[in-house]
Amino acid sequence: MKDQLENLKYPIGKFAKPENIDITIIKSWINTIMRFPEYLKNELKKLNEKDLEQTYRPNGWTIRQLVHHCADSHMNSFIRFKLALTEDTPTIKPYLEDKWALLADSVNMPIESSIKILEGLHQRWATLLASLSREEMKKEFKNPETGNLLNIETAIGIYAWHCNHHLAHIINAKKR
Repeated sequence: MKDQLENLKYPIGKFAKPENIDITIIKSWINTIMRFPEYLKNELKKLNEKDLEQTYRPNGWTIRQLVHHCADSHMNSFIRFKLALTEDTPTIKPYLEDKWALLADSVNMPIESSIKILEGLHQRWATLLASLSREEMKKEFKNPETGNLLNIETAIGIYAWHCNHHLAHIINAKKR
């Protein structure tokens, strides 16, 4: 039962950082980030309001909450990347994503506004990422909760994984 819940939570597994992150891997990750809104819209195009209330696991977020969460999370990430590029190892501001997912704009609003955010944001984000030098990709930010430093290069991979992770959640919710 515990394994089944873990598989529902992490349908593509947890992010695994490659031992060697080369330019081919980075370009693949950037492509995932660039194309995420397109993939998301394809999964959502035939869903009605009732479908958007489906969850991917017991006590999990609805499809509606997942879409809004992606907009929230990816906006935060884009800002973190820009801070890391323009400041000396900035400390990022974490946010309580579980509480954000319970706010009215995540629970009640149509998903179209978040789709629009994701379309524009991912276009800008992918353009920014594709322009970075290998030196810029080594720039870091600090997570105050863990004290860990994270470089942009690894964060690109984490967010490409994040796109695929929540896309899998939506696909699974549609099957329920």
